[in-house]
Amino acid sequence: MKIEKKELSPEQMEALLQTLKIRFEKNRDRHKGLDWASVEKKLEGRQSAQKLWSLHEMEETGGEPDVVGVDKNTGEFIFFDCSLESPKGRRSVCYDREGLESRKEHSPKNSALDMATEMGIELLSEEEYRMLQTLGNFDSKTSSWVKTPSDIRALGGALFGDFRYGHVFFYHNGAQSYYAARAFRGALKV
Repeated sequence: MKIEKKELSPEQMEALLQTLKIRFEKNRDRHKGLDWASVEKKLEGRQSAQKLWSLHEMEETGGEPDVVGVDKNTGEFIFFDCSLESPKGRRSVCYDREGLESRKEHSPKNSALDMATEMGIELLSEEEYRMLQTLGNFDSKTSSWVKTPSDIRALGGALFGDFRYGHVFFYHNGAQSYYAARAFRGALKV
């Protein structure tokens, strides 16, 4: 079994940092009062190799990660997927492994929770998803799985959100459901 090395080459790191910097500067309203030099310093720190790899995975799957705040307790920068629609490279996935394994036929290739774990990120919670929507109108044509409370999941359901008619909506589906226009959005602290 081949073990994947979760580190970027110097070239990949340089390209990712440039992409993140351009996005940061272009979308200053998402992170008022923050400066790129502070973010870059944290990203280039010795402890950040795994986090950079995760940001690269977010970028490669179409998430367009950007800084949306700072954790007041830890001082870590908070990145969310900020693509206008759900990330293309993460669509057509059911909610979790249990949902995936419960399908008798026409199973998707993966689940949102499994992909997030592989990428080293967390699914957005309902609260985080609502906060993201204050920064723009995301998922106006698509939808995104969100962290589902255990009592809902125990009954076979899972939650997803979208933005329609000027409002954020949360709905439910069976966790085994998957759609071409539904993915998941992730969060990462650096």
